[in-house]
Amino acid sequence: MKNIRKSIVVCGMAALMLAGQGCKDVLDENIISGVGNDYLNTAKGFEDGVKAAYSSLRFYYATQQGLTLTEYGTDIYATGADGGYKGFHFYDGQLNPTVDYLATTWDELYKGINTCNAVIERAPNVVGVADNVKKLRVAEAKFLRGHYYYLLHQQYGGVDLRLTETVLPTKETKRATDAEMYAAIIKDLSDAVNDLEAKAQSSDYGRATKPHAQALLAKVYLAKGYSTEKAADDFTKAADLLKEVSTKYGYKLLDDFSAVFDENNQNHAEVVFAVQYTTDALTNGTGNSLHLYFGMQYDVQPGMKRDVYWGRPFKRLRPTEYLLNTVFADRVNDSRYKKTFRDTWLSNNPGTYNAASFDDSKTKVTFAAGDTAIFIPGYEMTKEVRATKKYQVLVPSKYSEALFPTLQKFFDSKRPDMTYEPGSRDYYVVRLADVYLMLAEALLQTGDKAGAAEAINMVRYRAGWPGKKDKMLIDAKDLTMETIIEERARELAGEQTRWVDLKRWGLLVERVKKYNPQASAIQSHHVVRPIPQTQIDRSAKTSDGKSVFPQNTGY
Repeated sequence: MKNIRKSIVVCGMAALMLAGQGCKDVLDENIISGVGNDYLNTAKGFEDGVKAAYSSLRFYYATQQGLTLTEYGTDIYATGADGGYKGFHFYDGQLNPTVDYLATTWDELYKGINTCNAVIERAPNVVGVADNVKKLRVAEAKFLRGHYYYLLHQQYGGVDLRLTETVLPTKETKRATDAEMYAAIIKDLSDAVNDLEAKAQSSDYGRATKPHAQALLAKVYLAKGYSTEKAADDFTKAADLLKEVSTKYGYKLLDDFSAVFDENNQNHAEVVFAVQYTTDALTNGTGNSLHLYFGMQYDVQPGMKRDVYWGRPFKRLRPTEYLLNTVFADRVNDSRYKKTFRDTWLSNNPGTYNAASFDDSKTKVTFAAGDTAIFIPGYEMTKEVRATKKYQVLVPSKYSEALFPTLQKFFDSKRPDMTYEPGSRDYYVVRLADVYLMLAEALLQTGDKAGAAEAINMVRYRAGWPGKKDKMLIDAKDLTMETIIEERARELAGEQTRWVDLKRWGLLVERVKKYNPQASAIQSHHVVRPIPQTQIDRSAKTSDGKSVFPQNTGY
């Protein structure tokens, strides 16, 4: 089957998009394509425009930019030894309106929005495309536009709500209210739900279908249900949508949690919506780079050297004590600690060495190729027991910003060499386990604890070790919001959900202060990011010289 995101065509839309809010300087328009603007009005141009509208998803998902905005500075992840953008971890003066990730994310999402606007607005006049196909493509564009505005709203609060094509440079901007943002996003996604194909995946794999829009719309209703714009039926609407997604389209949880992230089986029954990458360097862009950011510094340890299989460890994120010791406390019944974190490294650099400084139980170690070189038991193994092991043992008291249990969900052994950064793995924006956990949350908020327990137990039962699965089940009377908060951390660690989850629940500041000492500077205004200074500067000025586009409070 044709893969929509592996054949994205950036056509005459490039010049059009640069004329919108995505440019670095809206008054300095540079034409970068020889393809005329009218190309979008042709049948092929229209189809290419829809494909181009998907491309901004690749900027946010499975990249360091998106990861920085979603996992840094939460209750479950703290900073590793390397990398920049640590203001997103620390909530200090480094997090300010001039940070380039804020501007590039803003610009890229608006490029996607303006492409969607052009597709939606021009569709009626395109000749040579059947009406039913036009309807479907417009529905895809509305799904994507709603998606991009949801991401912008969660990160920045109210933004400039543009629902028509921007074809000329303009300084006329204004910030929408939360009510206006929710209304526009919900309308787009509701229209998409009505008009997209009602099946698990499109035959043209990668295009949005009805359950994709339903899952995202449910997530929007969940966010709205906790907000100042909440309505009495937000959680009920979310639950109804999620029930359909989980029952009507044939999605199934895989039997084994670790199989979800098998790089050799990426298009499986648990995937609801994915952003796709490829081994083709010409179409992959920066690729899925999440394999880089969660790894510990194994490659300078005795018996080890860097290679493709063990990965290139950028050490951007390390798990907090809360994640390791509370969220993953149960390792007897629950398989997810073992299957989430890499705890064993096999020697690829055989020889005799002085033992690593983190293991003081031995002075020399000798490894043949394939011998265990490093083991992380996850508990404080005594020095006497460690001394009996031929390998080096990293215990919790020796964890550091460079040495820690390593998230293994995203490792990519398909890269051509050990320095190659663009990965080819698809990124799961929504998978069925997430749907069940959102359903449990929505039902709990409606008072249906029995239904919520049934939903969360689908995820927990799958996660149990063989013979221990029944012990994973939770009684409805014992289910609380804290159960769901911890379950989402256990199931979705590292999957670009945590910051937005904490924000949605109104718990970002409280939980980060409680569980992440690095981020003790967090304050109430940090529930939104700074508006990029570029956006403020390029907006019109009031009579007293101030930008008509105000900065978020506190920045």
